[in-house]
Amino acid sequence: MYRTVLSTRSKTVIVLRMTNRFMSLLDTGAAGSVRSGYVLLSNSMASWLAAFMTTAINLALPYIRDDFDLGAVSIGWLSLGYMLTAAMFIVTFVQVGDRVGRRLVFLGGLTVFAISSIIMAFADSYLPLLALRLCHGLGASMLFSTSMAMVTSAYPANRRGLAMGVSVGAAYLGMTMGPVLGGLMVDSFGWRSIFMLSGAAAALILVLDLSLLRRAEWREARAAGSDWTGSLVYAAALAAFLVGLSWLPLWRGVTLLLVGACGLAFFVWWESRVPHPVVEVRLFRSNRVFALSNLTALISYASIWGQNFLMPFYLVLIKGLDAREAGLLLLTGVALQCLVSPFGGRLSDRIEPRWVASWGMLLCVAGLLMFSFLRTDTPYWYIILALCVLGLGYGFFSGPNQSSIMGSVEKRYLGFASGSTSTVRTIGITLSVAGATLVMALIVGRQDITPADYPNLLIAMRTTFMIYAGLCALGTLVSLVRGNMPVHDHYPPTVT
Repeated sequence: MYRTVLSTRSKTVIVLRMTNRFMSLLDTGAAGSVRSGYVLLSNSMASWLAAFMTTAINLALPYIRDDFDLGAVSIGWLSLGYMLTAAMFIVTFVQVGDRVGRRLVFLGGLTVFAISSIIMAFADSYLPLLALRLCHGLGASMLFSTSMAMVTSAYPANRRGLAMGVSVGAAYLGMTMGPVLGGLMVDSFGWRSIFMLSGAAAALILVLDLSLLRRAEWREARAAGSDWTGSLVYAAALAAFLVGLSWLPLWRGVTLLLVGACGLAFFVWWESRVPHPVVEVRLFRSNRVFALSNLTALISYASIWGQNFLMPFYLVLIKGLDAREAGLLLLTGVALQCLVSPFGGRLSDRIEPRWVASWGMLLCVAGLLMFSFLRTDTPYWYIILALCVLGLGYGFFSGPNQSSIMGSVEKRYLGFASGSTSTVRTIGITLSVAGATLVMALIVGRQDITPADYPNLLIAMRTTFMIYAGLCALGTLVSLVRGNMPVHDHYPPTVT
């Protein structure tokens, strides 16, 4: 027993020494001399890549299923497991990043992402592929937990909105380009090519980051102590909640949903009482702008993301387009959003962000309402117009809302604010897809969809879009009443 304890202590000492050695290579003092554009470039590319792999895998799933002879549940976990792992560990890596260095965690995430991607391309069975996909999600959580905090630290308050617009636009572009570029890669080179592309891109970003940012680091001085109990409770409760959502309206889904909700309630109670919480519950209670901006973001993802899930069904099944044609048509709205996002963010540097974000969300309501009137014979110009209205609205909403979240907190909470935005995004997307799936299950049924089901499928889509338009309208009201953003300038970077 003594040898076991000694061995454990020796391993701990070795790990601590290695961590300290890596930390010594990065210097918080060097962060002040780094060009802010380099920080934005590196983090935007990483955001694009992690978001891209969230959706690109969907095009590879049918081929992976055929190669490994998998059932629906097994193949679904390759997508669900990635999102679950990313969401579960974000808050943990926020705390780690604040203590040991945000860029150190960021570089670690790129490394994990690159290695797991390349190995996945050579996986010869399902279980190694699933394990590596979970590692993929772990790397994504390391990126999501630190990216926004570094960008916020690198930009002064009067330029933060522009940076947020570019960063959020890059992430949304990655999510939407996943089906398009992923489809081209799978059709041309096979499903393994997606993972090779992901690994090569992560390695490229890692080299670029090391060459541009060199020894720069962002770290906050915090009291010693970590809430590992809270981290475990949060991860387990969130996993139960999100898995339960994906299984609704089955009884096992309802059961897991209730267990997850109770676990999250216990987590909130626990975090409000521990001295070093992993989630700053008090911040949600005392900071109105921060709390309502996060709620607005959650509502936006829960309502607007449904379009990305439903429109491929409409274009392929009802309009008769192939996957490539549907993907190119869907790019029209995304292209407009990516063009507008930096301008929306820049506008929020001059005008109170809540006004810009609220007007953007109001345009999103109009776009979703337009989708609720889709018919079998709806002309393509109408579909493109609806996509452009939605893209324009989200382009003006995303950057200013992100700026409100990151700008409403003090320096010591930047890591937590960055992690909260990524967690809200993951949960919002899951809620949106689960809600659309539930409506389809209630109206169409859970069987394989055949041409005879297309009329009911169209009804389910129109009903979902109407519900999401109402939800988005509620989000507009929440955005309007959040209040004005307080002045917290996080530039130049904190030196510890």
